[in-house]
Amino acid sequence: MLIQHPSSPILQLPIPKLPLSAFSRHSNLVVLPLHHHGQKARPKTTSLRLAIVKTRAQDLKTTQNSQGLTDREEDEYFDDEDDAVEDGFSTRGGFRGRDEEKDYDRDPEFAQILGTCLDDPEKARFKMEERLRRKRNKILHTKTGSAIPMKVTFNKFDFSNSYIWFEFYNTPLEKDVSVLCDTIRSWHIVGRLGGCNSMNMQLSQSQLDKRPSYDAIQGANVTPSTFYNVGDLEIQENVARIWVDIGTSEPLLLDVLINALTQISSDFFGIKQVVFGGKEFENWKENLTTEDAGYSVHTI
Repeated sequence: MLIQHPSSPILQLPIPKLPLSAFSRHSNLVVLPLHHHGQKARPKTTSLRLAIVKTRAQDLKTTQNSQGLTDREEDEYFDDEDDAVEDGFSTRGGFRGRDEEKDYDRDPEFAQILGTCLDDPEKARFKMEERLRRKRNKILHTKTGSAIPMKVTFNKFDFSNSYIWFEFYNTPLEKDVSVLCDTIRSWHIVGRLGGCNSMNMQLSQSQLDKRPSYDAIQGANVTPSTFYNVGDLEIQENVARIWVDIGTSEPLLLDVLINALTQISSDFFGIKQVVFGGKEFENWKENLTTEDAGYSVHTI
C-alpha cells in the first residue's frame, strides 16, 4: 500500500491515450483537457464550443476516406456547425427554438389562440371570432363594382375570328385595366392548355352522393379543345375590345369568361355589357388611335 506525505507533490499518473475513432460522430461525449494542480480552470462557453467543433473535426477527418467527402464539402460542414453552435444547438439536433420564438413575437395574440386550441377549443374559437371582428376592416373590403347585372349578348360570333366588346359604366382606371388583362390572360392560358373541354366533364357530371372516380383513359381519348390565339386589349374611353381565335366551338370557354367578368363587375368595377361578335360597336371609332384622345393598347 502506498501512502503519500501531505507535503509531497501530487503524484502524476500516466493517462492512457484513446483513439478518436472510439468516439462516435453522433456521441455527446467530449474529451476535455485535465488541469494540473494549482492551475485555474477556464469555464468559458466559447472554449467548450471550440472543443466540440474540434472533436467533430478530428472525427470527420478519420472517416473522410470512407465517406468520400471532398475538402469543399468538409469546409461547408464546419461552417454550418459554427453557425449552428452560435445559435444554440446544432441543426442536426432538430431544435430551432430561436426561430420559433421570432415567429411568435410577430403575433403573440395568434400564438395564444393556437396554444389554447387543444386544451379549450371553444375558448380558442371565441378568441378567433373576436379577433376577426376587431380586424375585419383589414380583412374584408367593400365592393366597388356595380349592383346591376352585366348584360351579355351575341352578334354573329365566330369562334375562329371575332371581337369581344366591353362597355363600362366609367372609364376604367389603371388598376381596373390590370384586373381585366390578368383575367383574360388566365382565361387564355387555361383554354390553350385544354382546361375548358366540355367533352371531358367526368367529375361535374358524376353523382354527388358517391365517391368521385376518374377514368384516365377516357380523359386522354377525348377530342382536344385548344384556345388558339388572342389579341391585345384595346380601350377607347369606356369601351374596350379584344380579338380572339378560339378555334373549336367550345361554349364552356365562353361560360368561364362570362362567370369571371360577372364577378369583376360586381366586386371591382362595373361592366355595363359584353358583346360577343360583330365588327363594329356604337361608341367605337376606328380612326381614334392616339393616347391623347383616350386610346390605349394593353398586351395580354
